[in-house]
Amino acid sequence: MSQQGKHRILMVSDFFYPNFGGVENHIYYLSQCLLKLGHKVIVMTHAYGNRSGVRYMTGGLKVYYVPWKPFLMQNTLPTFYGTLPIIRTILIRERISLVHGHQAFSTLCHEALMHARTMGYKVVFTDHSLYGFADVGSIHMNKVLQFTLADVSQAICVSHTSKENTVLRSGLPPERVFVIPNAVDTAMFKPAPERLGNHEIVIVVISRLVYRKGADLLVEVIPEVCRLHPNVRFIIGGDGPKRVRLEEMREKHSLQDRVDMLGAVPHAKVQSVLVTGHIFLNSSLTEAFCIAILEAASCGLLTVSTRVGGVPEVLPDDMIVLAEPDPNDMVMAITKAIDLLPQIDPEAMHNRMKKLYSWHDVAQRTEIVYDRALKCSNQPLIERLPRYLSCGAWAGKLFCLVMIIDFLLLRLLQLWQPDRDVEVVPDINLTSHCREEKWDSGADENYK
Repeated sequence: MSQQGKHRILMVSDFFYPNFGGVENHIYYLSQCLLKLGHKVIVMTHAYGNRSGVRYMTGGLKVYYVPWKPFLMQNTLPTFYGTLPIIRTILIRERISLVHGHQAFSTLCHEALMHARTMGYKVVFTDHSLYGFADVGSIHMNKVLQFTLADVSQAICVSHTSKENTVLRSGLPPERVFVIPNAVDTAMFKPAPERLGNHEIVIVVISRLVYRKGADLLVEVIPEVCRLHPNVRFIIGGDGPKRVRLEEMREKHSLQDRVDMLGAVPHAKVQSVLVTGHIFLNSSLTEAFCIAILEAASCGLLTVSTRVGGVPEVLPDDMIVLAEPDPNDMVMAITKAIDLLPQIDPEAMHNRMKKLYSWHDVAQRTEIVYDRALKCSNQPLIERLPRYLSCGAWAGKLFCLVMIIDFLLLRLLQLWQPDRDVEVVPDINLTSHCREEKWDSGADENYK
């Protein structure tokens, strides 16, 4: 920790701008708020196209786009030790005091946390997703998570459901896992200046059109809702492999004039799409926490959502109508929501969201987790190895071998290039010019 109790934090994930999603949103806003609290925040992610090297974003947020290309689903190819030299250099150059990794599916996150622990840094991990226990992919991912969290200082989950899922998957003691929900930028997501009339009901869907987001449910729900309610129209924003099925449904039921397919919607334009609707529809089959629901509620839309994962924790009961992930139940929930619309006041809903969710509150609660992490004892490798051995009869021994090799490689690196030979970056305060800037200004304008 630096002077006056301020932290020097390295955020690490494969998922960041210019890619967009819940994890990217979380890292960006959390980093901005931590900067405003006086901490130093650096983000490390992989290169996106020709975006490589060091970039600066609003508020002086420094981003290292390391020269690794994504391998699968925006994840880098696992190398175990290939990232050690560059991660070590960044940690020393920026005089980092704590490493914060995001998302269990991020290869770069797992490798950074492993190398950071080998170097003696305190680490914090945030899990943003829910995973199963039965399929082959989940079994392997859970074992990787168990390895990473065996020696993590503290962990954060975005909902209580997510915490329960993470504790069961990783074996981490529950007292070391904190629940800090996501938030929404209410200054950006505002209701329409004039309240919409109810002669035509517009239902908005903004989501990646993939199986996990319930795109197949939409294929069955939309025609039935249109049949029951002639005054209902759908606006669908998003892209993905299931878009073809939705377009086929629209053609089959002759709903071209009642279902608008917008394709991918940049985040900067999401608010302008949301304010054209009355109801926001979320059909996810699994969700740790849905930021899209917060954005819709902040814009004054009544939400209809599947009752999955951490979704029931997101909004008060009078702001959301929940349904089982079943077409018939969802149609009934949409009908109920249409009947409730006269009672909805978009401006009052927006004001409630201001009090319920704030990124500054998220940052302050994360600060507490950082403080606790830095108070954890720093044990040598020989005392940490039993934690990895407890991960399984064979896996435990393999994990110990991985950590021992990482330790030996670090020593070789230190002989080849001692820590004192790594040039330290001088601190430059860029936030003073940016305090009056809006969220959507500067180099990252398209991100928001």
